[in-house]
Amino acid sequence: MRYLPVFGIFGDGQYRLQPIYVDDLAEAAVLKAHERTSETIDAIGPETFRYRDMVEMIAAAISVWPNIVFLPPGVAYQMTRFVGWFVNDVVITREEIRGLMEERLYVNSSPLGTTKLSNWVHANGRQLGLRYTSEIARRVDRVSRYRSN
Repeated sequence: MRYLPVFGIFGDGQYRLQPIYVDDLAEAAVLKAHERTSETIDAIGPETFRYRDMVEMIAAAISVWPNIVFLPPGVAYQMTRFVGWFVNDVVITREEIRGLMEERLYVNSSPLGTTKLSNWVHANGRQLGLRYTSEIARRVDRVSRYRSN
C-alpha cells in the first residue's frame, strides 16, 4: 500500500451520502419517462456512507492509504480552487460543499438503485484515478473528451 501525501476532508467527514450508480439512475429515468405520473423520487443507491468512510473505502480499493486532514470548509474550498487552476476545472463549489455537509445527499427512503458503490469500486479499483476529465472541457467538446486515452 502506498501513501497519499494528504487528503483534505471538509469538516469532520461524518456527514452521510448515498451515491447512486449512473446506469441505475439512467434506467430509472427511462422507466419513469414512460409513466404519466408526476412524482418526486429520491435518486439514491443502496448503501449509506459517512464521507470519511467512503474516502477510506475507495483508498483501500486503489491501494492507497490516505493521510486525512480535517479542514474548515472555507480552507478546503480554497485548496480545491488551487487544484482547479492546475486542471482547468471547477473541482467543487461552495454550494456543493455546503449541501454535502448538510447531508442533502442523504434521505431516509428506499434506494432507487441496486448497484453498491463498494462492489463497483472493488471491481474497478485498478482503473480509478488514472485519468482526469475536466467537466469544463467536456462542456466545450461533448464527444472526444469522453473517449479513452
